[in-house]
Amino acid sequence: MSDFSVRELPLFPLPDVVLFPQQLLPLHIFESRYRMMLQSVLESDKRFGIVRIDPSNREMAEIGCCAEVLQHQTTDDGRSYIVTLGQQRFRVLNITRETPFRSAMVSWVEDDEVENPDGLNDLSTTVRDALHDVVNLTAKLQGRDVTLPEDLPDLPRELSFWIGAHLDNRAAGEQQGLLELTDTHERLQRQFDMLDNTRRQLAARTVLKDTLSNPDNSDA
Repeated sequence: MSDFSVRELPLFPLPDVVLFPQQLLPLHIFESRYRMMLQSVLESDKRFGIVRIDPSNREMAEIGCCAEVLQHQTTDDGRSYIVTLGQQRFRVLNITRETPFRSAMVSWVEDDEVENPDGLNDLSTTVRDALHDVVNLTAKLQGRDVTLPEDLPDLPRELSFWIGAHLDNRAAGEQQGLLELTDTHERLQRQFDMLDNTRRQLAARTVLKDTLSNPDNSDA
């Protein structure tokens, strides 16, 4: 984390895009104002803020995530393709300018101190098990190999961010809610509830699929 608890940060508001800490996000920069933003960022510390815009009301979220540019490639016509890595979360305190690109004073957001490490680790294991079940059931239903990455995070906080980042891209509202939570246990519990509900639905569909593919068994 930076030594400064408050700093000015260029913002890149995006409809229904939520970046989580330690997660990769590739971006295509083509608008002139964001080309200027990228140039400014590359000349400083390579960091800017990703903030979700709600398409239903065009409002910008108060909590976003700082992105660090890891790779960038600019085409002859000035467009850029970049790969960013999520760093710490932040809260927008006030907008400092709107042109040529939006900037704001932000304060960093961290998770609360863990009061029950053993309980949190137990919940993390339960969440991992539910995640594995969902992946295995999905693979069975789709008839193809679906696996989790070997480097799936072990630490509860990092695991919760990984799961949040890999939710269906139609769940941006839920992702935003998870990003804003500062209680790792609460974040993991909410994710377990989602995974468990999905697991039950997939299990029911698997039973139905097996029954339909083996009609003789239903008469037994």
